[in-house]
Amino acid sequence: MNSVNLKSTGLNSVGLKKTLLILNNALLFLCASIYLGTGWSLLLFSFPIAPQLTVNNYYMQFVPQVTLATQFFTYMTTLMIILAVVMLIAEWKSALRWVPIIVLAGILLATGLTIVVILPLNDLMSKGITDPVQLKSILNEWIFLNKIRVGLWTIQWLSMMVYFAYYVYIAGAEQ
Repeated sequence: MNSVNLKSTGLNSVGLKKTLLILNNALLFLCASIYLGTGWSLLLFSFPIAPQLTVNNYYMQFVPQVTLATQFFTYMTTLMIILAVVMLIAEWKSALRWVPIIVLAGILLATGLTIVVILPLNDLMSKGITDPVQLKSILNEWIFLNKIRVGLWTIQWLSMMVYFAYYVYIAGAEQ
């Protein structure tokens, strides 16, 4: 059986730990980017058509997409919490500890907002709304709350961007 000699690959235990932390943080940045893209897509492309939605057409424009997104983001959010905690532990003694603190706070605030306020609105819309006044009211509230959530997602992404920009800057300064 061939065993891999870590020293011959250039990966000792310190190098392996650094590599795993980079992958952890990059995956967290990817997840923050997915949230950022989803949120800004809503703001730019979905919210502007909300006034055109009626009790006859909102369901197919809204419910299946939101249901699938909720299922996907439930798992992704759990992963993000784990990744942010790992990043926080790794950065705890550095000035960059504020990045995972901000990201984790953003994740928890957005998740709380989603669970407490947004998901009940999703449930109302998935049950079928037949009153146009009720639909308009619920959509307006849903859009308002999602604008807050997009703000939280944007802060998460910006925090991760600061983290990676810092290391790019340091790497450039060393050359």
